Amino acid sequence: MPTALAPDWSHRSYSYAAVLVLVGLGVAFPAVAGWLLGVPLALGMVVLGVAHGACDQFVLPASQPPGRATMDWQYWGRFLLGYLGLAALVGLLWWWWPVATVAGFFLLTVWHWGSADAPVNAQIPNSWWLAHSLLRGLLIFAVPAWGRAQETRSLVNELLAFVGAADVSVATFQAIAVVLGVLVVGGHAALWAGYAARARTDLLKTELVEVAMLTLLFVALPPRLSVAVYFVFWHSLQHILRLNGWLGYASGSSGPASRSELLGQLGFFLRRAAPLLLLSCVALLVLGRVLAPRLPDATAWFSLALVIAAIVTLPHALLVTTVMDAHRWKNLGPAKRP
Repeated sequence: MPTALAPDWSHRSYSYAAVLVLVGLGVAFPAVAGWLLGVPLALGMVVLGVAHGACDQFVLPASQPPGRATMDWQYWGRFLLGYLGLAALVGLLWWWWPVATVAGFFLLTVWHWGSADAPVNAQIPNSWWLAHSLLRGLLIFAVPAWGRAQETRSLVNELLAFVGAADVSVATFQAIAVVLGVLVVGGHAALWAGYAARARTDLLKTELVEVAMLTLLFVALPPRLSVAVYFVFWHSLQHILRLNGWLGYASGSSGPASRSELLGQLGFFLRRAAPLLLLSCVALLVLGRVLAPRLPDATAWFSLALVIAAIVTLPHALLVTTVMDAHRWKNLGPAKRP
């Protein structure tokens, strides 16, 4: 069965530091922000972004009691059939119903990114976990929709144009932004009031810090850069650190997060992810080479990256939600006062 790491909030300092450094560079040198952030983002996209899904095959076996986990050829056959089958289905949906699939991709991303950000090892009622997951996912979309509305709408329309769908009008986008804003502000106010009423100052303080930091990220940097920074150095990195506990990583320190601890965690994970990570990188390079003549600019390449991400997000998110977060779906109900 999975083993617990140190409280997950301590490991979030790695993501805090990365976000603050990259935002600082982007704000200090806005004219060359794309070049300055391009190198760490390109490297991070491989060793964190692509890699964070390259150990999905270990999730189900790790959830079994000791001695019952097997990874024989039958398991691999079932896993690959289910995983690649779901990915292929999403690819067909992009071809058949692009508008509905774009909307579904955004909704799935709201849930997956939001639930991945939720407290893992902290003692939090499952109803709070559900509320936090939804609100954090919505926040990630609401902030750029308000803080960088024109650029965010352009990014969405570029993706729609890439798959042959109609643009989102200014009026429609503004209406969506208003709804998101009301849900995010009202929902967070209610959740934080619940934290305060039950004297969970630990959760409240961390929430205030993270909401402020993510708001800074999505307002300070253009959408393409802010989404990439979040995906690589927040979502992917935190998933890796969490999954290490499932894979049996034993932390060498129970104190504050350190550089040596981070390197140890990444080395542990990458050794296990290496085979599928290598295959994934080769497949992406081949796909890029084949499609290069049809991708005239950076906009088209970014849209292609979003489509590829959407194709593999469904099986990956299902594993996280139905296996890693299975305990959260039990006994959903109102939070009880300690």
